[in-house]
Amino acid sequence: MTGIWIIARITFQEAVRKKLLGMALAAGAAFLILFATAVHFQAAGFQERHVPLFLQRQIFSAMQMVGMYAINFLIVAMTVLTSVDTISGEIASGTVQAIAMKPIDRWQLMTGKWLGFCGMLTAYALVMIAGVNLVSAGMLGTSARHLPVAFALMWMESMLLLSTTLCLSVSFSTLTTGVLVLGLHGLAFLGGWIEQAGSLTDTPKAVLAGVAASLVMPSEALWRRAAFEMQSPLATAINVSPFSGASVPSSSMIVYAALYTCVALGLAVHRLNARDL
Repeated sequence: MTGIWIIARITFQEAVRKKLLGMALAAGAAFLILFATAVHFQAAGFQERHVPLFLQRQIFSAMQMVGMYAINFLIVAMTVLTSVDTISGEIASGTVQAIAMKPIDRWQLMTGKWLGFCGMLTAYALVMIAGVNLVSAGMLGTSARHLPVAFALMWMESMLLLSTTLCLSVSFSTLTTGVLVLGLHGLAFLGGWIEQAGSLTDTPKAVLAGVAASLVMPSEALWRRAAFEMQSPLATAINVSPFSGASVPSSSMIVYAALYTCVALGLAVHRLNARDL
């Protein structure tokens, strides 16, 4: 087990050395500044026009959801871009051979890398999600509902994409792995919108197509469930929000996504063990 924590620490330190975490935090800080600026001017405009408080809260809640949506995109991008080269790049350069010849089993190498990225991505997600919520709470007086549950779901989305990226990177080049993972996430994104539209228009076949896309890659389903947990009850009831609750991923889909993550990580370990380095 010591080997796992050694690899995890090295993976985390390598990300810091390459300034990946620093650049991601800088991009996140720029977003939070922009978000806070937009919130400030919007609140000032409402005060000048004496917009009813109830309407203000609904608009502010919608703005907060847009902020969370952008943060979710940053977390997804951070997950894929930081991990896509970690296995395939080391295999291509021959670096992994030096590590594999040391008294560290290959399963420990893969698990350690997963844990290293997990720690980094967890910290990043926590900072960014808390940042948006703190800006909203401090400047608007609104806070996301069920935030711990939503954070857990967004974290699961990141871990699912991390496991999938590591799994594919054992067999494919860095570029191919990135295209495949982002393509799968894009498929899930499109499927989620098709499912929502099908629910709103009472088109069962469209809903079925969306669910099928979520089974291929359940990442977007986790975000949609997180959005449902966070948005206001009124927005959920009237179903006019971009984050409509017309078709909410079930608990079974959440369990499926967790199993998908475990299987992807298990396959990553198996493929690395079987691969001729």
